[in-house]
Amino acid sequence: MSKVGIVSWGAYIPKYRIRTEEVARIWGDDPLRIVDVYLVDEKSVESLDEDAVTIAVEAARRAIKRAGINPKRIGAVYVGTESKPYAVKPISSILVDALGLSNNVFAVDMEFACKAGSEGLVAAIGLVESGRIEYGMTVGTDTSQGEPGEHLEYSASSGGASLIVGRDGVVAELEAVYSYVSDTPDFWRREGSPYPMHGEGFTGEPAYFRHIIGAARGLMERYGYKPSDFAYVVFHQPNGRFPVRAASMLNIPMEKVKPGIVVTHIGNTYNASALMGFAKVLDIAKPGDKILLVPFGSGAGSNAFVFTVTELITERQKSGVPTVEDMLRDKIYIDYAQYLKMRKMIKLFE
Repeated sequence: MSKVGIVSWGAYIPKYRIRTEEVARIWGDDPLRIVDVYLVDEKSVESLDEDAVTIAVEAARRAIKRAGINPKRIGAVYVGTESKPYAVKPISSILVDALGLSNNVFAVDMEFACKAGSEGLVAAIGLVESGRIEYGMTVGTDTSQGEPGEHLEYSASSGGASLIVGRDGVVAELEAVYSYVSDTPDFWRREGSPYPMHGEGFTGEPAYFRHIIGAARGLMERYGYKPSDFAYVVFHQPNGRFPVRAASMLNIPMEKVKPGIVVTHIGNTYNASALMGFAKVLDIAKPGDKILLVPFGSGAGSNAFVFTVTELITERQKSGVPTVEDMLRDKIYIDYAQYLKMRKMIKLFE
């Protein structure tokens, strides 16, 4: 029986951007220092008529178009997000009708900070492997929150990425998956709070690095991989420094990591972060390339995946769907006042 893997991918980045120096100007920070700390030059901002739902729909439509399949053959749709427009109402059910999926479909929104989208990938893979469904889809979508004046505002951004998995038409075969999870209180948002809180002493070593390294190293040790086996490595990207440092800790050369880094240009898209980097790599990968993908979610945990690119990748890359690089270049800069308006932080009173 043929292997399960990625059949198609799609991504969506809002075209509006705000430069880090513009945010720093408003709050009296040194823009050069801020850019040096986070390695984020600018970030994407959703338009007034965009939210996590519209972003998910667009990313998913592009994945379906690239796959060239009837959407009614998709038997499961999972959505990972931290920024649902409804406190109680799923995005996944909206996608069923918006994308023309069958009503006989497994659909659910998943939650685990920034790795919920990758948990959807695990679930979809399992259903395909069991023979329960033909194709499964996962979407990571967010309009991530950052309190004005708080340093998270320099990176919290908007975007979405979608993956379709199946057995037929696979462009990247799944070889291995490994998970590493613990109770680490590095980041949270209580019900009713508009913005998340940081356990800043936990953000780096006990949270991001412990779990990213634990998942990646655990996978390599269990399945016998070496850093030299991978053509590309994609980590979750809360800022530009963390994935670079993680690569160094794992003795992975920077040239394997740099092609998948998008955070410098669009900020941290949360559930779309690692999946967006993965999509960017799939846009340029060649048959035979092995890709290590390691998303991370606060709270905390990481999943590590290894995929091997097949000959069909070339066909999918010629589908006419916008690439991540296309979207990185297609942008309109806004000032801080426009940013507040688009993020609906300005309240109008009669």
